Parts: sequence; structure tokens; C-alpha cells
Amino acid sequence: LRMLCCLLKLTRVVLSHKPWALFILIFIFVSFTYTKLYWGIWEDPKSRGHPYSLSAEISCARYVPSSLNIAGGPSASAGNVFFVETSEQTTPSYLFSCSVESAARTHPGSRVVVLMKGVAKGNISLPKHWAFSLLGCFPNVEIQPLDLPELFSGTPLKRWYLWPLRHWEPYFSAVLSDACRIVLMWKFGGIYLDTDFIVLKNLENLTNALGIQDKNELNGAFLSFKPKHEFMELCMQDFVQNYNGWVWGRQGPELLTRVFKKWCSLRTLKSMSCKGVNALAPEAVYPIPWQDWKKLFKAISALELHKLLKNTYAVHIWNKLSHRTKLEITSQALLAQLYSQFCSATYAKMKQD
Repeated sequence: LRMLCCLLKLTRVVLSHKPWALFILIFIFVSFTYTKLYWGIWEDPKSRGHPYSLSAEISCARYVPSSLNIAGGPSASAGNVFFVETSEQTTPSYLFSCSVESAARTHPGSRVVVLMKGVAKGNISLPKHWAFSLLGCFPNVEIQPLDLPELFSGTPLKRWYLWPLRHWEPYFSAVLSDACRIVLMWKFGGIYLDTDFIVLKNLENLTNALGIQDKNELNGAFLSFKPKHEFMELCMQDFVQNYNGWVWGRQGPELLTRVFKKWCSLRTLKSMSCKGVNALAPEAVYPIPWQDWKKLFKAISALELHKLLKNTYAVHIWNKLSHRTKLEITSQALLAQLYSQFCSATYAKMKQD
């Protein structure tokens, strides 16, 4: 009876204020529906079908010979190398595998931690996929769940993340990745890399550093900072104070660029060390500008490759632009040669497939 009375009153309100009442009702219903779906209240995750592709276990002896394997595992005193996957996907690509493998090979004394939103917290085993098996051959690689509420706790980004309608923004996955990396650097320090990097050299000497991608902008695809660094703290504050999730790059390259310019009192960007923070020249980690990403798929001689990568620590592959381009893996294309030289286990799997 009470519910009937409430429905009658609600009906009168809707009839007397049709446009506004209808808008409010739709807004409440959609918000409620989205929240239910987001937190998985309608369905027990354990009851869902297994979303992972199944494949045979990788033979470590075949893909990672003992002479190439990493003995002893990571040192407790060494910093971490972080990768983050903010989508739900649990079927890593060849490039994803190469990124992690190349980091593991060049940082044998460090923990290479891959945080994945799609990996369920509390699960005993990882999804069955060749990339997880292959990366398991490296004792310093760890695949872990990305616990976002825990990661953002104790930071200015906690309230930002918990707002329910945040997840409707058009670039939310990319913005979430931008948020994760600056919080990881502030909380734990170490090295952060996007999963479309191929690492050529050890990055540990590049402390409190980030790279210039072109004359106008820094990029956060690579970050290296000591924990609780003031620069990363300012980045977190700027993230919240100047937030706009509807503009591509505003919380990523644009944020880092404006904070660095304030930090150094600069009007124009340049390669420099300022108050303990290093802006690295493009050749350090972005030797191929994003505008020239197609060069990655063109043949290059061994001499040209050596010249190109002489002062380079890692190569950003610009996967957002390049992922649909076909690569002939046995060719002399720059990208094929990078796979061959710096992630040989992934390269062998690619040739087999």
C-alpha cells in the first residue's frame, strides 16, 4: 500500500513537471543501472563463462635457453619496473609480451611488475595464455591484479576515481592509465613504461626523468622517479585541479608539460635538468616521432639501425597508431629487427605462429 501511494505521488509529479521530472528519472535510472553493472552486483563473476583463450604451456627451455635466462631473480634493493593494463583484456599481444620481456632482460636485478585490471584479485592462477607462460620463464616478472581503490587510496585521486559517472567519459581508459602511472611513481618510485615500448638498455641511471616527445610536449609513456618526489605530487594535484577527461591528452602529455614548465619557470620546452628533474632529449626514449611511426615498418640496414639507436634507451612503438599495420616478422623492417634483438623469446613465438 505504501509503495502504491509513492507511485501515485511520483506519477503526479511527472505529470505536473514533465520535462524535468522525466530527465531526472532517466538520469537516476541510468546511473543506478551503470553502478550495478560496474560493481558486478547483478551477476557473480564466478558464474560467468571463462573469457580467456586457452593454449598449451610454453617450454621455457625452447624459448628462453638457460644461457639467456635470468639467474637468481630480482634484488630486494633494486627498484621496480611497472607496466599497467587498465582495460579488462587478458590476451596480451606480441608487442605487450616484447615490452615486458625486453624490460626483464635489461633489468635482471629489478622486479618487473605487470598490473592488469582484468586479472581477478585472489585468483590462484593466471589466465591460460601463451604470453603469461612465456613471461613466466623470467623469474623477475610478476603479473598482479590492478587494485585501483587501493592504488588511489591516500592520494588526491581517490575522490576523482570514486565518482560513479567518471567511467562514462570518452577517454576514461587512457585517463585511468595516466592516473595510475603518476600515483605509482609517487607512492613506490621506480620506472614506469607503457606496454608498447621495446627496451634496449638498462634505464636505472635515468632517475627523476621523463622524455620529450617533440619540441612542444613531454610524454609520460616513460617515467622514472624516486618515491614521494615533489614533482609527482604536483602532477597529482594538477590532475585533480585542472581535470578535463573530455580532451585527449590533457591528463597525460599536456599535464606533464604544464607542470614541468611551472617547475622550471619555462615558456618553451627544452632538454634540460631543472631542480632535480630531467627532461630527456627525444632520442633517449622517443627516437621515432609519432608523426613518423611508419618508419618502424620500413627496412633499415644494420649500420642505419646502429646510428639511429646510438643514444637510445628504449623505443616507443606508438601502438595507438601502428597496431593495424601488418609486419613481416622475418623482414629487415626496423620493428622486426627490434623484436629479433631485444625480445628473442617473443620473436621466436611470432615466427612459429
